[in-house]
Amino acid sequence: MSKEQSFTDRLWDFFCSLKLAISILILLATTSIIGTVIEQNLTPQDYMEKYGMSESTYRTLDALQFFDMYHSYWFLSLMGLFAVNLICCSIKRLPRIIKVVREPILVADDGLFRTFSNKEEIVTTGTVESVRDKVVALLGDKFASPVVTEQDGKVYLFSQKGALSRFGVYVTHSSILIIFLGAMIGNIWGYKAYVNIVEGQSIKQVWPRGSQKPLPIDFEVRCDNFDVSFYEGGGRPKEFASDLVVLENGQEVLKKRIVVNDPLNYKGLTFYQSSYGPAGDPVYQFLIKNRETGETVTVKGQQGKRLGLPGGSALIPMGYAESYQNFGPAAQVSIDAGDNQRGTPFIVFKNYPQFDEKRGGAYAITLVDVQQSYYTGLQVAKDPGVWVVWLGCLLMVLGSCGAFFLSHRRIWVSIQPLNKGIGVKFGGAAHRNQPAFALFFDELKKDFSDALSS
Repeated sequence: MSKEQSFTDRLWDFFCSLKLAISILILLATTSIIGTVIEQNLTPQDYMEKYGMSESTYRTLDALQFFDMYHSYWFLSLMGLFAVNLICCSIKRLPRIIKVVREPILVADDGLFRTFSNKEEIVTTGTVESVRDKVVALLGDKFASPVVTEQDGKVYLFSQKGALSRFGVYVTHSSILIIFLGAMIGNIWGYKAYVNIVEGQSIKQVWPRGSQKPLPIDFEVRCDNFDVSFYEGGGRPKEFASDLVVLENGQEVLKKRIVVNDPLNYKGLTFYQSSYGPAGDPVYQFLIKNRETGETVTVKGQQGKRLGLPGGSALIPMGYAESYQNFGPAAQVSIDAGDNQRGTPFIVFKNYPQFDEKRGGAYAITLVDVQQSYYTGLQVAKDPGVWVVWLGCLLMVLGSCGAFFLSHRRIWVSIQPLNKGIGVKFGGAAHRNQPAFALFFDELKKDFSDALSS
């Protein structure tokens, strides 16, 4: 009659269960879909507009922390439960592995040999001592130096390689826990934020995601210049970059030109190039020719403003395109003749100064330049646990290589005198990659036969 388990034993078995590990992994994978489908840390208005949800639906999902899933109590609980499961499984199995490595079976009896799928028996001539010396030399050359044990006139040899590979899985387990620790450090003491900096201006605070309250930083970041280039034939940006300067106590301490995937790092903060946009209205410059008098003047002003022309009329810039139908920079303008009634809008080009000559009217207009100042949009990340995560990733690679590409291989040999000759029995086993070990053992059998026959 089996003894009934106590509550403590049942609880221990539960946390050591492989079914629990698989269930948690499935739940983590399933719930991670939520964080992929639903964009995280937006404002309530953004969620209701983007996903078309009602206010009551938003409140329900917000109470379940679906909008900040990776900081939610239930997701962190799943990660914590998985960590406990991993620790318990390792504690349960580790003592047996340590014993196998530190206290191997040195003397193989007939019962142990019967368990081997790779084994061989040879009868040879000579003495037990001479055969022992040949086998010791062979194993030392082809495999590993053996441990020799003599009992009751018999000689037993044990040789092993790759014993530490048994600990590869525990290094992998430890790496997962270290990665979890690094993620928790980043979640607790780190943040992700954003900031917009207008060209020529500087900031000393950032705005964390999902928060309307700025967070101060202990240095200043200035944007000296922002550049954007566009693909030909359209307004799609090809590349944009920002020239950033870090200042402390009014002194410049670091300069860097950042582009996408090449951020600025300083004092644990990383500034990524993320977006850009116009800062204020552009300033236009036009060359105006009075057709009647031949007089030429240059006017300059902001979009939407009246730019005075000879004769009392005014030119009104209305819009700008970096590349208009493959003709390059162009501006849309209209002329106010003085009665506050704008005329029909028309297009003038920078690269084709004679284009407007064909339009007719009192003035021929050429676009000279447009100066548009931009702001650079930066993603800001602080993650003090990133180096812990990298350490965990390195250990995971090392542990996985040890666990999957190496194996603990062992060879046992028994040498004993027979009525006619000396009997040599040898066998081996590997705890992983049995087909490769079988091929190795076949070659070893040939080496044994050649060595003992000589």
